[in-house]
Amino acid sequence: MDNIRYFDCNVSIGRPAAGAFKPCPTVGELLAEMDWVGVERALVHHALMREQSPAVGNFALAEAIAGQPRLAGSWAILPPQTGELPPAPRFFAAMAEANVRALWAFPDPHRYVLDRLTFGTFLDEVSERRVPLFLPRDGIGTRPGETWGLVYRLLEQYPHLTLVMAHHGPWGEDRFFRPLLEHYERFYLDISRYELDGGLCELVARYGAERLLYGSHFPYHSMGGPRLMVARAEIDEQARRAIAGGNLERLLEEVLW
Repeated sequence: MDNIRYFDCNVSIGRPAAGAFKPCPTVGELLAEMDWVGVERALVHHALMREQSPAVGNFALAEAIAGQPRLAGSWAILPPQTGELPPAPRFFAAMAEANVRALWAFPDPHRYVLDRLTFGTFLDEVSERRVPLFLPRDGIGTRPGETWGLVYRLLEQYPHLTLVMAHHGPWGEDRFFRPLLEHYERFYLDISRYELDGGLCELVARYGAERLLYGSHFPYHSMGGPRLMVARAEIDEQARRAIAGGNLERLLEEVLW
């Protein structure tokens, strides 16, 4: 078990305005935290991407992780109508150049509707390129039904989208997400806040481990808590390795430029 490689899918650098457990303003501080917890790699976004603008935060993230082999980058999207980010061809070219292999959407903080009317063929191309799109549970509405209703509609419109639902809460929202696991083969879960007693074991037994990703939502929560959950869950070693990092490595390798 000690030689399992942990690849955290949900880490932020920078200095959030509020609510952070342990901010890491610099890459050096983040790497030190990863070493202390025992996490080999991380998929990283920047606090400025959410709290200021992707037009600022995407560049800050690319600059921060340049030359850091343990860190993979993720950017945030905005509606193409406002022209704040480059057109799709330039945007994807810039992603490839910066070694960015995933995207985030923050609909409520950034004041847009995440659907086909807004994003049109852009999300078609995200789907075709197999770029994972991370969607935070706390970034869409305040009521669970409202949040998951948006996810259902989004996947109806983009059924081949690689969508990762992130930090969806400790109370077990299985009644919302299990139908999605059954109907959409590119739907994934970040398990950073899936703190249901025995929940991970039962989820693996019913649906397999292939679409579950170890994440921590650091620095808003401890990096070590979900790592311990994966390390001690009553699942076989193949499933543990897949959740700890293998699934995320596979997803990022599948991205097409």
